[in-house]
Amino acid sequence: MAVPPFVARYLASILTTQEQRARVAKLHFQDAGHGYDAFGLHPAFVHFGLGLTRIPYEKYFRVRSVGAESLPSEGAAILAANHSGNLPFDGMMLWNDVLRHTHPPRVVRGIADHFVPALPFVGTIFARGGMVGGSRGNVRALLEAGELLMIFPEGTPGIIKPFHKRYQLQKFRVGHAELAIRHQVPVIPVGIVGAEEQLPSLFSSTRLGKMFGIEAVPIPILPFPLPVRYHIYYGKPIHFTYDSNQADDPNIVRSAAKKVQEEVDILVQRGLRERKGIFR
Repeated sequence: MAVPPFVARYLASILTTQEQRARVAKLHFQDAGHGYDAFGLHPAFVHFGLGLTRIPYEKYFRVRSVGAESLPSEGAAILAANHSGNLPFDGMMLWNDVLRHTHPPRVVRGIADHFVPALPFVGTIFARGGMVGGSRGNVRALLEAGELLMIFPEGTPGIIKPFHKRYQLQKFRVGHAELAIRHQVPVIPVGIVGAEEQLPSLFSSTRLGKMFGIEAVPIPILPFPLPVRYHIYYGKPIHFTYDSNQADDPNIVRSAAKKVQEEVDILVQRGLRERKGIFR
């Protein structure tokens, strides 16, 4: 059963501060003519999402944000971040962080694996907050509309790797690089430190993974994440100098993806050096 916007708006008014409500009121939003955008986003649910993630962002994970001036105030761009933590708290915290640090406020559109939009209720709520299924047509339409995209190029291997391989980036998929070249948009590398320790896994179940059409589902040791401190680092935008037709050259695309992975790793290693501990 779908939650109507007025309910989301009421709940959001309870969960957010007056300053945050005023900020969300300035949200950049492309209304398709019926209160929602073409992909199902609605400002009331963005406001609600900000409220739901406010306490985890401010009090539990105590997110520290560095380099947010790299986020563009307008125009299309792709945020490419490392992925970890078993459950997508890293995506939620990055979504919240972008909303807080863009002027005017922007919703970063999370590009989800195919099974996420199909999840009952959760898929709809995520879509109302800006998530979009990762089809080529969807991504093309978002970039042509000047939207900000959030992509985790490691995919599932990033979240199911064993604990002893934490902060060792898995090989980046190349789709984000191809899109950036084809649509002539910058890639903003993002390094997230903290999520690797939030929910160590006991093992990964390939049987459960088959149910969702992915490699495996991590089984965490704890039923809830630890109160680690998140550190989000934004790097300088990467502007590829290739022509759009070179997006069909697999060697160029692989080279571009490798460049992005190197820049993300630099940010992750910087975060590890600068943090004072897992919980600080």
